Amino acid sequence: MSTKVLICDDSGFARKQMARSIPDGWEVEISFAENGQQAIEMIKLGKADVMFLDLNMPVMDGYQTMQIIKEQDLPTMVIVVSGDVQSQARVRMMQMGALDFIRKPVDNEKLTTILAQYGIYTGVPSASQTDSVDTSTPHSSTSNPVSKTAFAAPSITKVPLAEKLDAYREMANVAMGQAGEKLAKLLNEFIDLPIPNVNLIETTELHMAMAEISHNDSVSAISQGFISAGINGEAILIFNDSNFINMVKLLNYKQAKLDESLELEALMDVTNILVSACLTALSDQLNVKFTHNHPIILGQHCGLEELLENNVSRWNQVLAIEIAYAIKTKSINFDLLLLFPDKSIDLMYEKLVEGG
Repeated sequence: MSTKVLICDDSGFARKQMARSIPDGWEVEISFAENGQQAIEMIKLGKADVMFLDLNMPVMDGYQTMQIIKEQDLPTMVIVVSGDVQSQARVRMMQMGALDFIRKPVDNEKLTTILAQYGIYTGVPSASQTDSVDTSTPHSSTSNPVSKTAFAAPSITKVPLAEKLDAYREMANVAMGQAGEKLAKLLNEFIDLPIPNVNLIETTELHMAMAEISHNDSVSAISQGFISAGINGEAILIFNDSNFINMVKLLNYKQAKLDESLELEALMDVTNILVSACLTALSDQLNVKFTHNHPIILGQHCGLEELLENNVSRWNQVLAIEIAYAIKTKSINFDLLLLFPDKSIDLMYEKLVEGG
């Protein structure tokens, strides 16, 4: 008898990656959900003996989904698969009943070990193995099984822009999670992680798109360029000046008085942690090695428009990834922008598909 497996993730790219990670010898029937609300419906329909659950999703996130599963005692075994790998996230989900927690991108060997540990899959292929995928929606009464080979990547020239943006969003999600984990350990605080905002825009549009971040407040920022063979970009950390006092307290600097030099030190420290961790995660996913420039102070106590004026205006189109980090318990918010020129975009997608 096949095991009914539900993969719940808002990213189509991530769902396909997870489906390809299922051990070949495991007899399964795979279904998909794009958010927790859909997942709950599918569990009630009996389509989730085992569920692989993402955390950061719209409509209903992984935490809310797990809470409902616990409260209603729904019949499913949950394994969390997330880009958010903070220890607090793991503890919170395990306390609500998740079996285990796997970081993205999935380590196939670890997945097989976890499945064996809980007796879900022993590694012995079934004599009547029939892996299939249920492509029906939660509201459909019929299913349309297809082979797992359906997850083979199409030619890049035929891939719609929306599908590419979804892949870039998942790439950013993994990088964001690893960077958040590093910062959480340093500050001993839980970092709230968003769904990354990803858009392909004209350089002239970048000013308008980013104006929403600053809300006309005074901001300070640091930019750090990075490059590898065929792929380059800029990482910009934008910090609202009103956040500096709380951030300096968290960093436990010996100097008591807050001045511009201490603000700059805090900005540099946070930038080094986030950008370094992000680039490491990007390097792993793209299978490239990035070198990066020294951080450049774009400005302190000046408008965001002025910060952007001389930095990316030389590019035509820009892949803009906005990650809005927050430490809600301390009222701290800051944004990390990852900007890639159009000449890097297709190569990035090719690398992601190869790695997935």
